[in-house]
Amino acid sequence: MMNHELFEDAYNDWLRSHLHKRSGERKGRLERGHQHAEKLFLQNVWWPLFGHFHHLHPEYEILDWRGRPYFLDFAWLPGHVKIAFEIKGFGPHVRDMDRKHYCYELNRETFLQSLGFRVVAIPYDDVAERPDLLVSLLRALLGQFAAVSKNFDRFTRIERDVLLLAMGMNKPVRPIEIAAALHINRRTAVSALQSLCRKGRLQAIYGGRATKVCRYEPVRQGLHNTEWQW
Repeated sequence: MMNHELFEDAYNDWLRSHLHKRSGERKGRLERGHQHAEKLFLQNVWWPLFGHFHHLHPEYEILDWRGRPYFLDFAWLPGHVKIAFEIKGFGPHVRDMDRKHYCYELNRETFLQSLGFRVVAIPYDDVAERPDLLVSLLRALLGQFAAVSKNFDRFTRIERDVLLLAMGMNKPVRPIEIAAALHINRRTAVSALQSLCRKGRLQAIYGGRATKVCRYEPVRQGLHNTEWQW
């Protein structure tokens, strides 16, 4: 079967499954909001990267700081990682935007960050004309998270959760932060962190006298194209 046909079959199954799970306005929003630009992003960028749509949610609903519903174009939610993707065309997002809407856009992105999302703006022109650039950029951004799922059997459930959380925090983490976020005791958190160090996915950061580990950070690893088919 041609790759395009594989994409179409997988895409239609994925979209139907999300429509089946929804009702009311959430279903209507998916039917109205998921259109040409969103599908083109999946076809030109996401499918070449992953070859599937696991953990990817279209027209994902959140409530903004006013308690009003807002729908992200896509939310990628593998474990404790939360990444929001929004496809932005030049016209509606720049040329035709008034000052009030511009302020709202910036405040909304700040609010999403406060909810733990990384916000990734995707230029529509690049989706249509330069998708290889986006593939390269997203490979660099998402590669660490994809590696966790690719090597699924190497990690216990707690280790996967700890690793995804550590990578999503964008700073070295302490055992007490892991314990609080995952609702586990500190000893369990330390055990998982040390195990991930032995497996080469985390590295320890020592205190001032270099005798006691105080924090941990991910070991940044490059990914080859073949490692994305997980």
